[in-house]
Amino acid sequence: MGAASLSETVNLRASLLNQPTPVVSSGVHCGRISYLVLNKRNIYPVNRNRKTCYSDGLQRKLRTTPLSRTGASRGTSADVLDDSDGDASGRSEVIGADEDEILATRNALAEARARQDAIEKERDLLLEELARSEAKQQEYVATIMRDKEVAIAELEAAKALFNQKLEQSVGEKFNLESKLVLAKQDALELAVQVEKLAEIAFQQATSHILEDAKLKVSAAETAAAEAAYQIEEQILHATEGTIFSIVQQSKIAIEKALAVAESAGDQSTKAMALFTDDMNPLDDILYVQSQNIKLQNDINNLESRLIVSSNEINRLQLELEQAHQRCSAFEHQVSEAEKAFFELQESSKKAALQQEEEVKSFLEKIKKDAVEKERAASKALKVELDAIKAAIEAAKETAHFQDDAYMKRCEALERSLRASEAASKTWRQRAEIAEALLMNQRSPCEEDESAFYVVNGGRLDFLMDEDSQKWKLLTDGPRRDIPDWMARSLSKFPKFPPRKTDVSEAEISKFMSLDLPKLDEVWSIAKEKPKEGDILVEHVLEKEVIEKKRKALERALQRKTIKWQRTPEEIKLEPGTGTGREIVFQGFNWESWRKRWYLELAAKAADLSRSGITAVWLPPPTESVAPQGYMPSDLYNLNSEYGSEEELKHCIVEMHNQDLLALGDVVLNHRCAHKQSPNGIWNIFGGKLAWGPEAIVCDDPNFQGHGNPSSGDIFHAAPNIDHSQDFVRKDIREWLNWLRNDIGFDGWRLDFVRGFAGEYVKEYIEASNPAFAIGEYWDSLAYEGGNLCYNQDAHRQRIVNWINATGGISSAFDVTTKGILHSALHNQYWRLIDPQGKPTGVMGWWPSRTVTFLENHDTGSTQGHWPFPRDKLTQGYAYILTHPGTPVIFYDHFYDFGLREIISELIESRTRAGIHCRSPVKIYHANNDGYVAQIGETLVLKLGYLDWNPFKEVHLDGSWDKFVDKGSDYQLWLRR
Repeated sequence: MGAASLSETVNLRASLLNQPTPVVSSGVHCGRISYLVLNKRNIYPVNRNRKTCYSDGLQRKLRTTPLSRTGASRGTSADVLDDSDGDASGRSEVIGADEDEILATRNALAEARARQDAIEKERDLLLEELARSEAKQQEYVATIMRDKEVAIAELEAAKALFNQKLEQSVGEKFNLESKLVLAKQDALELAVQVEKLAEIAFQQATSHILEDAKLKVSAAETAAAEAAYQIEEQILHATEGTIFSIVQQSKIAIEKALAVAESAGDQSTKAMALFTDDMNPLDDILYVQSQNIKLQNDINNLESRLIVSSNEINRLQLELEQAHQRCSAFEHQVSEAEKAFFELQESSKKAALQQEEEVKSFLEKIKKDAVEKERAASKALKVELDAIKAAIEAAKETAHFQDDAYMKRCEALERSLRASEAASKTWRQRAEIAEALLMNQRSPCEEDESAFYVVNGGRLDFLMDEDSQKWKLLTDGPRRDIPDWMARSLSKFPKFPPRKTDVSEAEISKFMSLDLPKLDEVWSIAKEKPKEGDILVEHVLEKEVIEKKRKALERALQRKTIKWQRTPEEIKLEPGTGTGREIVFQGFNWESWRKRWYLELAAKAADLSRSGITAVWLPPPTESVAPQGYMPSDLYNLNSEYGSEEELKHCIVEMHNQDLLALGDVVLNHRCAHKQSPNGIWNIFGGKLAWGPEAIVCDDPNFQGHGNPSSGDIFHAAPNIDHSQDFVRKDIREWLNWLRNDIGFDGWRLDFVRGFAGEYVKEYIEASNPAFAIGEYWDSLAYEGGNLCYNQDAHRQRIVNWINATGGISSAFDVTTKGILHSALHNQYWRLIDPQGKPTGVMGWWPSRTVTFLENHDTGSTQGHWPFPRDKLTQGYAYILTHPGTPVIFYDHFYDFGLREIISELIESRTRAGIHCRSPVKIYHANNDGYVAQIGETLVLKLGYLDWNPFKEVHLDGSWDKFVDKGSDYQLWLRR
């Protein structure tokens, strides 16, 4: 009976599941058996791993155990089949079952057939709910994608708007800066033109008056001289003729008188003879008397003539006196004319001074207007910048809010997706269970020993550990009401498939498959990485900042590595010329004196060191008549417009802490006096070095020096020091050593070295032993027809001669290279090579003593005497920072012109390539299109539009990597 009952039970279960009836043999069969234990309201699939043996018609006894779902409120129970323990001998006892229990099982199976329809309905409901969940999933996915697209579009629009505003603000800032610079230049040019016009007007106004006065005076002088000359000539001729005629007549009369006297004497002698000879002398006496009468008449005639001559002489004397009176009158007129001329000069001077004062006041007014305009422009620029900053902040805040909203939306979507994922997983598990139960796709041998499924009230629940966080979600399920918009969207979908009553029909139906999309496909948005276009602008900026910091750190590490890897030859100092690897930074401009500059510069020491700079050129430290420091007075007083002596020492200490050399700007050519000499000349010096006129050269025309003639050019604005005096050189040597040892300076920049001989510079350098020294030997280049001449050998020869005069222990600024670069970078790159294939400046002849530069406080800044073309600054620095010599970087370019990153990159390339002041240069191309040169062994530079790269050069060996690419401006390659 037990075997029959078991067979019937199996047949009943197979018929319930619409499956063929399995065969139950009467022999021994061991396997896994699944039973359905049912009651009126519940169906319990019971899965147990147990073995049932049938032998000789005997079966093991079955024992029922009631089970109920934990926490169920209905209180119903089910009978669960369980194994009973057998004996230890291999369970050989036969299990039996009571006929009442089998009958109950038959009744339960009959009732199960009635419940089949309910299960089919439940299955249809599950399929409908599954389809509805899929529709919800699709709706969620569409909504999420739509929200994502909207968010991306909003972010793109905000990013584009921000970029546009940023570009506009940068462009406006650049335009304002350009306008400000142009306005300054226009104001300076206007002031210069006004001064020139005033000078020309003054010269024209005074020149006419002076010329008229001079002409009148010269005409009067000429007329007076001519009249006096004519009178003198007349008097001279008249006097000479009269006196000559009187003399001649007197001579003739005297001669006649002498002749008459002689004849009278002869007659008297004859008369005496006759008398003595008793002769009659009457005739002789009569003859003598007649002769005496004639002689008396002649004498009377002579006296009358003498009276006439005296009258004539008196008349001539009177005329001479009249001529003298006329001359005195002319002299009086001349004196009056001179007085008038002097008065005219005084009045013209007063008028000129008045005009000069008016011009000065006008210029001051123009300057004030320019300053006010500059202030107004700066205020407007500040206001504009504040507005731009506010706009940027607002844009950032808006973007931040959008980012927060986007993130919150994404978080909400992720939560919704996770909930949908959990619900979908739950419904998929339920559908799989239902499908397995209805289609009998579960293999009895694959069931888990520790899990069982309960069909409860039309719902399938997967029972798990009660402590799991997913228990509540999986047991309770999503219970939220469907909103109206979702119900409307769901109503648009096609109807669900009809109920399938046949399993075979369900198997071939297209609605039968329960293959759901993979989770990676459905919920890809949750795992999707943000694209580059979706990142907000501040994230991009932050990325750029991080990249810049990374590059700066790499440069610092590179410099540290290079520093630690330097050979003794690389760190060896030579007096006056350093190690040959210096990069100098001019740490001031023409307007730096307006601030507490030493403190401001000290704060930049770390930044300068990180950028690769090795030496800083400080402004003149001494007390000065001019605030810029180039008119020194008391050399030992270091309290200047740039700061106090203590602030200067602090600045130098900060430089030394960052391994930077501090170069002092010393003015040795001239010095301003403190007192006037008794004759009112400013040539008495004060302070510790109380020199007198003997310390000033004698050929200085303005200060009446008592020294020797100057050994160089005269600087006319201040007394020129006579360096041939022993006491002067001794005092200067002591002062330089005081600056070196007590203040802390490491080297010198020597101002206006054209004013004294280079041999004195040699003496001062040897005495103070600086680490580095630069001389400012400024000379004009050669021009022809307003254009720069190609051949500048004479110019650079003069600079080389001065370096030779110092014994080669001082460097000099390469003014030749600066002047050539002004023209060469305007598509005239052929100027950068001389006929010998070398660079055309001093660099080509003596590179180790060359200090290259583009601008300084004189040529640039607010003076602008010789500014470098602003659009060619990057090319200029690319040239001097990659070529031999010691390059100098100007403060304005590094901090005010926005070239800091470009210059730091070029310094890094110079450091990596190991370029120093003696590196060889091999020029491959230099024409209108561009310039190509190899410097050292590891660096190649290209300037201009020339289509060239290292692979096109036959004579260039090795493999090269492009390090910097600035297009047509310049490109750098480093040897791999």
